[in-house]
Amino acid sequence: MAKKTNHINPAELGFGTFTTGNDQRMLDKDGRSNIKKIGLPLWRPFEVYQKLIVMSWGKFLLMVFLAFVFANFLFAWLYLGIGLKNLEGSSHQSFWAGYWDAFFFSAQTLSTVGYGRISPVGFMASALSAIESLTGLLIFALATGLLYGRFSRPEMKLIYSDIALISPYSNITGLMFKIANLRSTDLIDVEVEVVLSRNELVNGKYSRRFYPVPLERKRLSILSMTWTLVHPIDEESPLYNVSYEDLARSNFEVLVLIKAYDPTFSQTIHSRSSYMYNEIIFNAKFKPTIRNDADGRIVVDLNCLSRYELCPDPILTEKAIQEPEEEEINEEIKS
Repeated sequence: MAKKTNHINPAELGFGTFTTGNDQRMLDKDGRSNIKKIGLPLWRPFEVYQKLIVMSWGKFLLMVFLAFVFANFLFAWLYLGIGLKNLEGSSHQSFWAGYWDAFFFSAQTLSTVGYGRISPVGFMASALSAIESLTGLLIFALATGLLYGRFSRPEMKLIYSDIALISPYSNITGLMFKIANLRSTDLIDVEVEVVLSRNELVNGKYSRRFYPVPLERKRLSILSMTWTLVHPIDEESPLYNVSYEDLARSNFEVLVLIKAYDPTFSQTIHSRSSYMYNEIIFNAKFKPTIRNDADGRIVVDLNCLSRYELCPDPILTEKAIQEPEEEEINEEIKS
């Protein structure tokens, strides 16, 4: 088992000491806290803007389209209610022909296009079309604001290796995982904090404990290629002499917290992720992700970010295990 090391106050991370069940994460892979809340009100208008900003583009565009169709559907029935005779130029051949005339007249009014084939006649129709025009201006202003908010929201596009490795490292072993920036631009002043989390028996009761661990390098000036994060597992590490069975029994999890400065948005942005015990592979090393093309230009193959190979000998020399990682880091700094 691991040597007892100083743990941090769970209140600093905001998770508390409550234990997690088997295979239950503290942080999802996308960085969201895996916390279930009950007792929330059914109608939460204070979350509408946030949900519209963070939802996927597909869902957002579908919601805008459905809102547009629903508004025209509603106004078409209102026009039918005051009578199609108040819409000059509309068809009276059948109910549905008149309804579709009212629907598309509503769409033209809501969007302020106004082709002119159909026009309102009388006070009621004119008043209703004026109200719809105002409604359309407000709806499209809101949609435009949401579009701007979605495009202008700073968001870190980091990708993590699918797995973490415990590999021979510098005559000992080390916990390793890789990150890379998915955008073509660079990130500046990247800082990483790694916290190990596990269930422990304390005073006859299981509780969740968190251990911050030192990294070989926790800060990088420029992230333009890949970065292999390494926690050396020495006698002071919570992972010292720990087996896979120990990790599984304690529902072990590696929490990764990253912040960096994005010059595109001129803001500090954050990213979070985690690795569960079943996403950690022992005695393996990552395959290289950096190479030179025929012209000598450095190429970073992000498809290889999670590729690894098992070590033929558990006790590799420092040269065999560390040279590829040092090469990547040196190339990173030079870039």
